[in-house]
Amino acid sequence: MQPCRLVADDLACRRGDRVLLRGVGFALDAGDALHLAGPNGIGKSSLMRILAGLARACAGTVTATGTVGLMDEHLPLDGHRPLDAALAFWRRIDGGVAPIADFGLDDLADVPVRYLSTGQRKRAALACLSASGAGIWLLDEPLNGLDTHWTGVAHAAIEAHRARGGIAVVASHQPLALAGLGVLPLLPHVPAGAGD
Repeated sequence: MQPCRLVADDLACRRGDRVLLRGVGFALDAGDALHLAGPNGIGKSSLMRILAGLARACAGTVTATGTVGLMDEHLPLDGHRPLDAALAFWRRIDGGVAPIADFGLDDLADVPVRYLSTGQRKRAALACLSASGAGIWLLDEPLNGLDTHWTGVAHAAIEAHRARGGIAVVASHQPLALAGLGVLPLLPHVPAGAGD
C-alpha cells in the first residue's frame, strides 16, 4: 500500500443555505483511525462527501495523500446483476480481488444485488471497499444493519486495513471498538443557532 495521509484544515460544510459544521480539523497518518461522532442529521455524511472529494467545503481544505475509498448509503453495485458479477466489475477496475468469503457473502454470489437485505448490502459494500486497494477508508455509518457477529467482522476488517498502513475515518452515531481510536465530537462544531 502506498503511504497515505489525510488532513482536514478548518473545514465548514453546508446543506443548501444552512451551515452544518465549521472549524473541523484533524491530521491522520498511516495506521490512524478517527471516529467522527455525533447524532443523526448533524452533517456527518456531508462532511464525509467533502473528505472524499465528492462535494465542496464552504471553507477550509482537505489534503489527501493516497487513494480514497468511500462507503456510504449508496451501494456502488449494479442492483440487477448477481452479487459476484457486480463485485467482479469493481475487481476489474480496481485490480483487486473481492474477498466475498471474508464477509459471509459466498452463498449469495448468484443473488441479484437488489434482493440483498440491509445487512447483506452493508457487507457487500465492505467487500467492495476492502478490494479497492484504497489506502484511506471513509466509512459512513458502516455498522447500520449489522448484527453483533458482523459488527465484529467489520471492526476486524478496519483493524486489518490499519495494520497494513491504511487510514480509517468512521462517521457513526454508534460506539466503535477500535484500538487507539481518535474521537472527534462534531456537536462543538455546529454553529450557534444552526438548529433553530
